[in-house]
Amino acid sequence: MKSASLLCALSLTTALLSHAADDDGFVPMFNGKDLSGWVNANCAPETWSIKDGVVSCTGIPTGAMRTEKQYENFILECEWRHLTSGGNSGVFIWGSPISAPGVPFLRGIEVQVLDQGYMKHADPTKPRWFTTHGDVFPIHGATMEPHGDHNGQRSFPSEERSKPSPEWNHYRITGNNGTLTLAVNGKVVSGGDKCFWRKGYLALESEGAPVEFRNVRIKELPSTGATAKESAPLDQGWKHLYNGLDLRGWKVAAGAEARWKPSNWNLKLEATDGQESTPLWSEAEIANGEFSADFQLLKSANLNTPRAGFCVRGDKNPAVIIGTGKAPIVFGADKVKLGKWYRLRLKLDGSKATATLMETQEANPQTVEATLNGSAKGPVGVADFGMPVTFANFFVRE
Repeated sequence: MKSASLLCALSLTTALLSHAADDDGFVPMFNGKDLSGWVNANCAPETWSIKDGVVSCTGIPTGAMRTEKQYENFILECEWRHLTSGGNSGVFIWGSPISAPGVPFLRGIEVQVLDQGYMKHADPTKPRWFTTHGDVFPIHGATMEPHGDHNGQRSFPSEERSKPSPEWNHYRITGNNGTLTLAVNGKVVSGGDKCFWRKGYLALESEGAPVEFRNVRIKELPSTGATAKESAPLDQGWKHLYNGLDLRGWKVAAGAEARWKPSNWNLKLEATDGQESTPLWSEAEIANGEFSADFQLLKSANLNTPRAGFCVRGDKNPAVIIGTGKAPIVFGADKVKLGKWYRLRLKLDGSKATATLMETQEANPQTVEATLNGSAKGPVGVADFGMPVTFANFFVRE
């Protein structure tokens, strides 16, 4: 028995040493069977899948799948290919846990994964603003100082090295102490310094076309002491409620099905000549917690009437109204600009409600507190005043 145990121990030790030597400090980011270790930030359940070690993305809706943990300094390697000409995707570095206000993307640094066929969208009469060979740029509140040839903060690659669909391309992304570099098929071509943030989540992007990733692996490097201010917020347990394809997870009132139009990452409430209907309710319920949603009013909207509203705990009377109306919390014409995206975050603590209205990039927060009556727990809802509104990015957390 001792001999057998010793042989097993020696075999295990040999295997572990061999594995470490083969990987040179790298570890796979996928187990080859499922998506363990990753979080579907705001896509449909079927958007992302894995088979035989290949990660597949349908491209619909636009959104991201991110890591469960944050990373500071690292070397990330992956192979990617688009399955259609002109396909678009990306790798997000040092990103936020959920999508930024008014967009389906995580805030962070994007390493673009763009097929050469996309160049047909470029206007030759205008200055160059993108390439298809490995652009690196900050998005939605992130910042960096670009390397080499650039447009604004967007770093253009020094060489054209990517291969067209359906060929595989290799990316080696190095992030260290706020400096990011990208090597495309074996050579560093783009990057930036003084990235902000410089610690956060890593993510793969879904953006309109099928794309595949394989051999995704990472080698973590020693920390250089990124502070809390230099780091993305930690995941607070937000769960996205809208999948970008349909109304799974929601309860639609009978006869109101045609009013709600899923449109990729947007959910559009169609105009019905001011004829109101019951709210669109989530299947998820909360007691104490937070509800977050983005909205955009038409530029021609009239804020002298209720234009948008949000309900909580099953009460059909809105807790928050955008425009003019009777509710515990009202954000009127002096608080909202037509045609602009806003994020509403409503925090519930017993009967106390705290609503914060923010512009994109979480700018100019406006906070109002109120007392709510009614149930202690229930679904969240979106009011239907019979007016057109575009919504997005529904999240809830206990």
